[in-house]
Amino acid sequence: MLKVVTVCGNGIGSSLMLKMKIEEIAKENGIEISAESTDSNSATGKDADLFVTVKEFADIFKNGQKVAYTRSYMNKKKITEDVLPTLKELAEGGN
Repeated sequence: MLKVVTVCGNGIGSSLMLKMKIEEIAKENGIEISAESTDSNSATGKDADLFVTVKEFADIFKNGQKVAYTRSYMNKKKITEDVLPTLKELAEGGN
């Protein structure tokens, strides 16, 4: 099971919506994940297989952390296009 953390500025609205969309996308594609949403400050101390956020938060992640950037917190089509390839890669054992 992959651990996915969705990240936004305050960790309340946007990252929660993104978490729900990521869970839907993973389920539809047979990928088992455990997801949580958080704010950008807390994200830096988290351990996850994948962090999902927007490019505005690119500079908070350390080298070696796997990050997928999406163009939207709510548009499922864009999130799928941006994140699904990385989810599939990780689910198949790639890094």
